[in-house]
Amino acid sequence: MPVPKSATGSARAQLIADTALDLLAERGMRGLTHRAVDEAAGLPLGSTSNQARTRLALLEIAVRRLALRESEVLGLPGLPAPAAGREALAEAVALALHRSLTGQRALLIARYELALEAARRPELRRIYDSAGRVFREPLTALMAAHGSPEPERHALSLIAWCEGMMFSCVAGSFHAETPGLAQLRAGAGELLRGMLGGTGGGR
Repeated sequence: MPVPKSATGSARAQLIADTALDLLAERGMRGLTHRAVDEAAGLPLGSTSNQARTRLALLEIAVRRLALRESEVLGLPGLPAPAAGREALAEAVALALHRSLTGQRALLIARYELALEAARRPELRRIYDSAGRVFREPLTALMAAHGSPEPERHALSLIAWCEGMMFSCVAGSFHAETPGLAQLRAGAGELLRGMLGGTGGGR
């Protein structure tokens, strides 16, 4: 929701970051400019430049806001403890994916734009990778807690499956087909059982 033009501080910074993500989803990387953010957010001209002087700074606040919003959507703090069992983890993964695919498609498209830009700009690559550790490190620890003998490799496999599912169903050849929760639960369960074996919380 737009803030009043007189608003300052964190509310304006958040509005600018969210508007930057919206523009990335709607217009692509070329459509993201300081002026475009000001206009789309209903802010006085120069507001975005005051918050982020350079284009890299604007991209950085977009990446950091993206990581925060995706963490909330995916529910990382609420992932089940290993004692709940691997089926509970499969359920949590499926719910997170379903939330992203049914309610956050624009946010995913913005992430793809930023990921491609990071692949071409080393300075943005460092920022993007740093933000990504918010997701990688908890999942690696979770795989270890579930008894994985190779938690880093298994975390990569889980992330890659989730990323592939999201890309295929948002920007890939399955973009017109959103899998249901049961389908996502079955896929996540198959993957976790293949990596970890059984249905219990540990080996």
